[in-house]
Amino acid sequence: MKRLRLPSVYTILFSLIVIVAILTWFIPAGKYDMVENDVLGRMVPVAGSYHSVEANSQGISEILLAPINGFYNHSDYTATAVDVALFVLIIGGFLAVVTRTGAIDNAIGRTTERLKGREIWMIPILMGIFATGGTVYGMAEETIAFYPLIIPVMIAAGYDALTGVAVVMIGAGIGCLGSTINPFATVIASNAAGISFIQGMLLRVVILVAGWLICVFYVMRYARLVKRQPERSLVRDLKEENEAHFLHGHNTQGDVVFTRTQKLVLAVFAATFAVMIWGVTLAGWWMAEISALFLGATIVIGLVARMGEEELTTSFIDGARDLLGVALVIALARGIVMIMDAGNITHTLIYWAESMVQDLSPVAFINAVYWIEAALSVLVPSSSGLAVMTMPIMAPLGDFVGVGRDLVVTAFQSASGLPNLINPTSAIVMGGLAMGRVSYGRWFKFTAPLLAMLIIMIMVLLSLGVLLS
Repeated sequence: MKRLRLPSVYTILFSLIVIVAILTWFIPAGKYDMVENDVLGRMVPVAGSYHSVEANSQGISEILLAPINGFYNHSDYTATAVDVALFVLIIGGFLAVVTRTGAIDNAIGRTTERLKGREIWMIPILMGIFATGGTVYGMAEETIAFYPLIIPVMIAAGYDALTGVAVVMIGAGIGCLGSTINPFATVIASNAAGISFIQGMLLRVVILVAGWLICVFYVMRYARLVKRQPERSLVRDLKEENEAHFLHGHNTQGDVVFTRTQKLVLAVFAATFAVMIWGVTLAGWWMAEISALFLGATIVIGLVARMGEEELTTSFIDGARDLLGVALVIALARGIVMIMDAGNITHTLIYWAESMVQDLSPVAFINAVYWIEAALSVLVPSSSGLAVMTMPIMAPLGDFVGVGRDLVVTAFQSASGLPNLINPTSAIVMGGLAMGRVSYGRWFKFTAPLLAMLIIMIMVLLSLGVLLS
């Protein structure tokens, strides 16, 4: 019997573009009045101002333009996801140059050797680091740089590529779900709701810690299972192919000595990531500055390793070529959101959500807000964008049913973080899966039980938050 093959990520994303375009023919077009919020520096909707506007149904030309608009808006040439896509290509080139020096090969071998018998503890440590990045500054796009580093280490330790993807994506994802001071989710949402982001902090810390423990247990359990019984791996049919792709000649025995040059390369390599984290958290950097950093680091490493001009440029181009598919995935995912916005149906969906939560009991209200925000986050994968659009509407509704605005913000933050672990419209999710060579179907199968546990935990804590307030 021939095994059923799921469509590729490209087909899934383009199909979603088509589906959303079709919906613009049936969902009424509408808009909220928008006003400038001086604190946020953005336009925010005015509660109760929703009104119908002229439909702008999306046709074949708009569908074909969607992936282009995913890179940049062709009507006004403003960037959309082209900055993230370019960052991915530069990361590919950077890592290829570092790999060419042999420094990463030896580092993987040395790490595997020193952790012999204790490899499993890399998982909570790394997931703790990524969760910290998620809760502090909304670590998302930056995780793209870590997949090619973590996955080979996990494979060399006896696990699989899916374990590596889970460590990065779920680690950072649970941090974003349990955002405490994340400026792109909690802070913006709190400002849009008219409260301080300090309000509700205790409940968010509880959600963060409980969620992290659940996720670490889940990933470690899977990793142990794969190591004991490789045939239980969800990517078992790709084992040899993944080893060839991610290890491709890496030494995993730890029996080599680092040269002085390789040590210098690793020092530059580590310093680059440290500077990136500093730039994003303290200096206000984003994709352009980060891309420039990795481009400059590539040149420095080439000079340290005494590479010739041809060797350096050829290695860089080959590495960028390897991640070209990931860049295309990012553009396709962004194109879905562009179609929805152009079709004037985004605000209509928010208005329907507003209508659904009126006249509910406090506990029912907070859980309804949670599910509505979760659904909307699939269509609007930007946490800051969703916060600006929904919090000025949802937070005042909480006043009428006796639910604190801080709880509404917590419900939003938990909901917007959860689907981004599996969201097919998220460039970060689909890009990470493409880098890990994990199909969306297998990832969904892996994460479904975890999502169920997290959803139950969050709903219970939100309900307790209402009852105890």
